[in-house]
Parts: sequence; structure tokens; C-alpha cells
Amino acid sequence: MEIKDVIYGINGPVVTVKNTESFSMMEMVYVGNLGLIGEVIKISDKYTTIQVYEETTGLKPGEPVIGTKSPMNITLGPGILDNIFDGIARPLKDIRKESGSFIARGSKVPSLDIERKWKTKIIVKPGDKLKGGDIYAVVEETRAIEHRCMLHPYLSGVVQSVNQDGEYKIDDTVVTLKDETGKIHKLSLFQRWPIRTPRPSKKRHSPKIPLITGQRVIDTLFPMAKGGSCAIPGGFGTGKTMTQHQIAKWCDADIIVYVGCGERGNEMCQVLNEFSELIDPKTGDPMTDRTVLIANTSNMPVAAREASIYTGITLAEYYRDMGYHVAMMADSSSRWAEALREISGRLEEMPAEEGFPADLPSRLSEFYERAGFVTTLNDKEGSVSVIGAVSPQGGDFSEPVTQNTKRFTRCFWALDKSLAYARHYPAINWLTSYSEYFVDLDKWYHENIGHDFIRYRTKINSILHEESSLMEIVKLIGADVLPDDQKLIIETARVIRVGFLQQNAFHKEDTYVSLEKQKLMMKVILKLHARAKRLISAGVPISQIKELGVFDRLAKIKYEIPNDKLYMFDEFLLDIDKCFAKFSSRLVKK
Repeated sequence: MEIKDVIYGINGPVVTVKNTESFSMMEMVYVGNLGLIGEVIKISDKYTTIQVYEETTGLKPGEPVIGTKSPMNITLGPGILDNIFDGIARPLKDIRKESGSFIARGSKVPSLDIERKWKTKIIVKPGDKLKGGDIYAVVEETRAIEHRCMLHPYLSGVVQSVNQDGEYKIDDTVVTLKDETGKIHKLSLFQRWPIRTPRPSKKRHSPKIPLITGQRVIDTLFPMAKGGSCAIPGGFGTGKTMTQHQIAKWCDADIIVYVGCGERGNEMCQVLNEFSELIDPKTGDPMTDRTVLIANTSNMPVAAREASIYTGITLAEYYRDMGYHVAMMADSSSRWAEALREISGRLEEMPAEEGFPADLPSRLSEFYERAGFVTTLNDKEGSVSVIGAVSPQGGDFSEPVTQNTKRFTRCFWALDKSLAYARHYPAINWLTSYSEYFVDLDKWYHENIGHDFIRYRTKINSILHEESSLMEIVKLIGADVLPDDQKLIIETARVIRVGFLQQNAFHKEDTYVSLEKQKLMMKVILKLHARAKRLISAGVPISQIKELGVFDRLAKIKYEIPNDKLYMFDEFLLDIDKCFAKFSSRLVKK
């Protein structure tokens, strides 16, 4: 039964209703004559407060408010992939057909195409006992992803009847199920789920497998685990969005969920254009076949920006429950926090630091805690990895959003403005970034890449930190006063920075680099360093060693050795040996 009440007050996206008996907390409602989507966020003894996810311009007191008796939820089923949604999961492609380039208020376009028929295979039979999460039908959603239709997590029973394999709409009944009470449930190809409620799993696991991105500074120095969470903080122009784009394109997740939360429209257009043109290196099909885009640009209603993060993580958990590894990019959590601040201000709540609401830490934690590597209810392994960009004003990492995000993430890729201005990308600062996944992932690196990888990484890190200490001296008194062994540290660190950490996203051999190639690159750099160090200890000036040109050549090796010809590293190592052998023979003659 629909319960109608009327608007009493309007304050931007916040609407109040005098009646407090008709609604429950977090209930989804329709506001005004246009039926704008809203959610109950506060109930007092006199008023019900509603957060409206659409533009409230023109709304008037006295217009009706209709409750739905259910929480804010979204439709989950075939058709999610290769689609673009707004912050509350409305399909922007279909809305454009209905209302043009701008979203019409009160648009009632369904999230998924209810007319499209999907080729469906039923994998259960009458008499089968099903529990929550079990798969009863599969659909080829795209060329890359099989959509597995799962029983609602809180439902179980015995299959009564099944349809034949064939083509069905998402709301067609394909299986009937009798639960323990004798009630018959008609199972279709979709289900609904409240966006603020985490989907259940059988067991959560400690991280054990790295999320391979093909970006050397990440995979080698600051790895992230599948099912982990990571923050990418950086000021304007440091490359947060581009770093996330690169990870989304090349990481080894099965499915990508990209949430543009408060992003500029031109940046979202760039994402749409790039992803539509990119060919998936795994399958050879378009990248969009395994990508979901949520576009909530900065000119869209601020309340929908707050919901977009939860919409994205719910979609990610849904595919996780099918047994997929999902990577979610949230760009940016700072603009999401700004939406919380604006709504909190309109509610006249007591502000905390820098005006953000007092519950900002708990809101951030409940989001990042939904990442994880799990055993699903149907006994498959799946994960949700969350990579959240943070945009601190003026690049100040001490501001509340960055500091609270660090509390709930175990990986921190700090972007540096000076590196970005020097055209060093990814502009991840190796001195201020960190990863806490080393202990969890070292076993995997040891078994799959070899124990040398960990040893090389430790040595590379040591050289970079030594260089940082030496550069403090160089700034004061110049490099000429340093002994040659310390000059070698600086020269080797330069090769590491330019030839290893810096990466060209537009070069076909450098945009993605396998872990095996990363290991071999480190091996060559460290061998050159060791050979040069022995010569210096024998009294050879570093100036003469640099004249060999090996350091400069090594800085370009990332381009010269293709990813499919790693045997060339052995040839390069032999060239180094020959070069130093000739140099040593000249010294002996002298």
C-alpha cells in the first residue's frame, strides 16, 4: 500500500516531511509530483528528513512524498557490463534517448534493458536443493564474461520446475523454488540489493595474490593485493586519474568498475573514449566488454555523488560473488567527502575538522572494508580490490580525508607534484609511498617469480633511499666533494628513476611490463652497479666508467628489449661483461 505524505520544507537536496510514522530509516522514497528518487536519512519526533538524489529546483511544499517500504537498492542482472550509469544506477545511454543530453528529472528508465532477450542456459533440475548464492542459470553477458544468475543470499529451498534453455528477458521466470515454509518463489535473471548493505560471503581470507598492474613502480616497490585497498593521493595535475586509467586498462582483474565521483565532464568523456577504443590484451575484445562505468560528474546533484560510491561497490560485490576478481576505481573520494560535508551542513550538524562531518572516518571505513578476498556462498574464490583517489586541497596530505583514508587502506601511492612537473610518470614518490602487503605477498613472489625478485627489490629500494640522503649533502656543498662510491650511488639511482620507475604509457613496449621483465631489468641494473663498484674500489674514477656509455644505454633498455624477447637480457648482460673486461684489460696494460 502506498503511503502519501507532503513536503514541509526544502533546503537544497534535503527535504523535510512532518509525518514521522510513515517512513523508516534508509527507506527509498519518491518525492514531489515528478517522483524524484530520495532516501530517508533522519527521523525525529516531529520531522522526517529525506536526501533527494535529483535536482530539487521547482519543488514546492505540499507536493506528495511516497514511501516504497524498501531501502535504496539497485537491479543486478545481465546488461550491467558495457554500460554507463549515473550515481543511482540509471543507464545514461537510455536516458539520452529519452531526454537528450541532460537527465530529465524524475526519469523512470529501468537500470537494465527489460526488453532484450538473453541466451540462457539453466544448470539446475527439479529436486535440486539450493542455498543462498547458488548458481541456477548462466548467460553470456559479453564475449569476455559469463553472467552467473545466483539465488538471493537470504533464500533457500528445493527446485520445483525449470524452463528449457533458450532466450529470456531479465524478468522472465526461468526456475521456480519452494522454500522451507512452502512458499513458491519465481526466479528470474535478476535480483535487487540495497546499496548500503555489504553482500555476504562464506569466508574472508588474508591477501595472498598480488594485483598485477604492469606498472613497475607499483608491482615492484609498492604492490597491492587482490582484495586489498589502496589510496592514491595527489594535488591537481599530478596524474591521479591517469594512474587509475592505466591500472584499469592493464591490471589482471576480471572486471573493472570505474566510478567517476564528482569528476569533470571532460575527464569522464576521456574515459569513455579511451575504453571504447582499447582492445583487451587478455581476450582481444573491446575493453568495455568487462567494464562498468558510473559517471557522476561535478555538475550532477551532490546527493547522487554520495550514493555513487555505494552503487559501484555493490556492483563489484555482485560480480565477486560469481567468482570473479573485480577492481574498483573510485575517483575521487575527496569529492565524495565534500558531498557529505555539504549535506551535513544543510542538516545543521556540528562540523568536525575543516567542516567535514564527524562521522567521516566511519563512512570511509565502511566503504573500504567492503574490499576483500573471499570464498563466496557458492564456494568460489572472488575479490574486490578498491583503489581510491584522494584530492587534497593544495596537495596537503595532512587534511582529514587523506589522513583518515590512510587509516583504512594498507597501500599508499603518494603522487608528487615535482615529479609530475618533471614529466616523470607515474608520479609516485618512492620515499613517501608505502605498501603493507609485502609480508602477505612475498610467498607468492618467491613461488612464482623467484626469491631473487625480493632481493633485487630490497636492494633497489636501498639505493633510492641512499640517494635521497646524499642529495641533501649535494644541495649544500655540491656533488664534486663526494667520493666516487657515493657518486656511483647517485648515478645508479638516476638509472633506476629514469630507466625503471619512469614509464611511458604511450609506448607499446613500456605501457605494460610483466613481472619477469621487471625482475630482469632490476638484475641488469644491479649487476652494472656491482661491476662498477668493484672497479671504483680498485681505484678507477667513476668519470672513466661513465665514459663507457653503459649507464645511458641501460636507461633506454625498457624500450630496446621487447616484452616477448626477454632472452635479449642475457645478451645485454654479456655485453656488460665484455665492456668491463676490455676496460679491465686496458687498466692491466697501463
